[in-house]
Amino acid sequence: MKILVYGSKDFGQLVRELVIHCGHEFLGFVDDVGPKAPGVVGAYPEVVRRYPPGDGIGMAIAIGYNHLEARHAAWVRARKDGYQTPVLAHRSAMVASGAKVGEGSILMAGANVDVFTELGEICVLWPGAIVSHDCKVGANCFLSPGAIVCGFVTIGTSCFLGAGSVIVDHRNLPSGAFVKAGAVHK
Repeated sequence: MKILVYGSKDFGQLVRELVIHCGHEFLGFVDDVGPKAPGVVGAYPEVVRRYPPGDGIGMAIAIGYNHLEARHAAWVRARKDGYQTPVLAHRSAMVASGAKVGEGSILMAGANVDVFTELGEICVLWPGAIVSHDCKVGANCFLSPGAIVCGFVTIGTSCFLGAGSVIVDHRNLPSGAFVKAGAVHK
């Protein structure tokens, strides 16, 4: 598949590498706000004209956790316009059989999604993030490197879990929660 990456900053650069690692063709960055950086093919309205959906063209959303509302809105717009938003999973990411990973999610190297777990759309699991068995993670969540979600946890939408944070078993995390790096949510 040919993939456009929506967002050209640091996160977009990493997603471009994952697109290539997953065997897709990188078409260019979509950037609505910044100066035209290398690889940017235009703002979204221009990109829709130049690279219309269909013909095996997809889009990866690389708008970061500081702009979760804009990230979700970009994904909704891309899907509404007909772009495919495939799951991008590094070959060393582990997804158990029976686990469900939502459309547009990004699983970096060493991410682990255990059995009977459901990740919503456009979730991002950074290297070493672990979502243990029987969890439900809402759409548009970011799990930083080494974040651990123990069994039977429910996480709302648009949440951020900092590096090395832990959500202990049988807990609920409300939508919009921000868990600092190293914190333990009991």
